[in-house]
Amino acid sequence: MNGPEIHVEFAPGLALFVPHSRRGGPTAVRTDGVSTLGHVVESLGVPLTEVGALEVDGRAAPVSHVPRAQERVRVSAVERPQRVPGAPLRFLLDVHLGTLARRLRLLGVDTAYESTDIGDPALAARSAAEKRVLLSRDRGLLRRRELWAGAFVYSTRPSDQLDDVLDRFRPGLRPWTRCTACNGLLRQAPKEEVADQLAHGTRRTYDVFARCRDCGRAYWKGAHHDQLEAIVRQAMSIGADES
Repeated sequence: MNGPEIHVEFAPGLALFVPHSRRGGPTAVRTDGVSTLGHVVESLGVPLTEVGALEVDGRAAPVSHVPRAQERVRVSAVERPQRVPGAPLRFLLDVHLGTLARRLRLLGVDTAYESTDIGDPALAARSAAEKRVLLSRDRGLLRRRELWAGAFVYSTRPSDQLDDVLDRFRPGLRPWTRCTACNGLLRQAPKEEVADQLAHGTRRTYDVFARCRDCGRAYWKGAHHDQLEAIVRQAMSIGADES
């Protein structure tokens, strides 16, 4: 780029996305004189899904601003909790986040998940069509213009991923109301209705069951219930809204 030189400073919360040489204070950036500030920020490695306020010479600026010579730009991280206007809060997760998807569903959060790689264009299009926040660790995917909304998943550990998503978006939690397999809603079901899905020991030991309205899968408080209950308790302790 041979256009105006500007000085860009990134908030510490965005350090993951920028080279070490651009951390810790303003650094010079040569622009082309026509690209928007949003384009410049993304060209430096930061998806706009992770950006909060933009300031130019101390004043708020939109992503559409075209930088001029010697302007000083500060890029803030997105504020938490992040509010997503215009639709009920729902998520879409890419193929690499299956465990996170199941845990969000365990908490009653409307979570769509692609178990196969359908490609970035299709994921972005589904986000827009269904007004879902796309969660991904793929920075390129989060830069697609057709996205309705998105967020980078910072950790590779499912427990940390869940804590981060709950802290960032504070979704309403209704544990034990969704199918962890398909995202459908659960309803109470008599034992005889789900008997064909139960082993003999389960039929003898348990009496309370639920069933998915969509896929028909049966649920009960089995051997792994204590582990799942611990996940629910941890999620509720974060302070997410239950309304």
